[in-house]
Amino acid sequence: MAITLTCVSLILFLCIIADKFSGKFGMPTLILFMGIGMIFGSDGIFKIAFSNYEFAEKICMLALCFIMFYGGFNTKWATAKTVALKAILLSTIGVIITATITGLFCYFVLNFTFVESFLIGSVLSSTDAASVFSILRKKKLNLKNGTASLLEIESGSNDPVSYMLTIIGISLVNSKSLSTIPLMIFSQIFFGLLIGVSFAFIGLFIIKKTTIISNGLDTIFMIALILASFGISLYINGNALLSVYLLGIILGNTKIKNKDILIPFFDGITGLAQILIFFLLGLLAFPHKFPDIAMPSLCIVAILTLIARPIAVFALLIPFKCSIKQCLLTSWSGLRGAASIVFSIMVVAGNPDISLDIFHIVFMVALFSVSIQGTLIPKIANK
Repeated sequence: MAITLTCVSLILFLCIIADKFSGKFGMPTLILFMGIGMIFGSDGIFKIAFSNYEFAEKICMLALCFIMFYGGFNTKWATAKTVALKAILLSTIGVIITATITGLFCYFVLNFTFVESFLIGSVLSSTDAASVFSILRKKKLNLKNGTASLLEIESGSNDPVSYMLTIIGISLVNSKSLSTIPLMIFSQIFFGLLIGVSFAFIGLFIIKKTTIISNGLDTIFMIALILASFGISLYINGNALLSVYLLGIILGNTKIKNKDILIPFFDGITGLAQILIFFLLGLLAFPHKFPDIAMPSLCIVAILTLIARPIAVFALLIPFKCSIKQCLLTSWSGLRGAASIVFSIMVVAGNPDISLDIFHIVFMVALFSVSIQGTLIPKIANK
């Protein structure tokens, strides 16, 4: 017990130091968290043998739950509403376009099976909120025409669609049937919306109309509300990520007491969640497998970055008379990161018989994406 706690404290200290000096290293902080995980992993210095995908899935989904909530809670609707329609189109139709093009490439060019191609396209279809938020806020980029708000809302809201596609892919592996998919899609959207909105208004009623919450327990109540929304939505086959995101948006854009306490509290919780996810991802990875999957991963990165994402962005933003420059920057800012790898963990945890090493392929894609695209975002934005 003592050794475990000491190791945890050491890891947290290292992550804090990595965050402090990430600017000097010239790469996003989250990559350094991932690197620390690999140092502690089976192929690293400390040789911690960890390959429990089921446990990692539970921890990472819980952490992603708080990241999604805070993404909504910290969204200023007064600023965001001018770009909301464009962001929603990118986070729904854009995700589906990206998944389709990537899946077709994997099927016809890389010769993966149909289900494997569908799963890879699905888990890589969303941009990563943690990575985008981290870069935009740390670099303090002064982007024109509401581009920062567009990227933050899109990256914060597109995980539910990618999650839904991943669930559909997993069901195809297990049942080999398409007949249950329409009901699954309806359940995901309907119950995801219902639970998120319902719990938001329940929370607002309790906060504003009752004296149930004692002074100092506001943060505990919010955590309970988030976990209840997430858990119940999962239980009834709703889209749990959509539920907590909507919960965050409604609560974050309503006048509630002690919001000045809640914002820094959940900012810290989200930071810890990001550290936890990227460290666990690094811990799960086996770098000795990277050479075997480096080439297909690079091909997928190229297709995502140069073809799939730009097609989706230009098709959806040009009708709004967005400039070519804004479309190019939005295309380049479609980073793949924690969410994609968490969804790949879901695939492996639920389907151990899949022959393709989906986790390490997605891990490599995210590694290339955040390290190359993420590092170049400030320079490309200035250009």
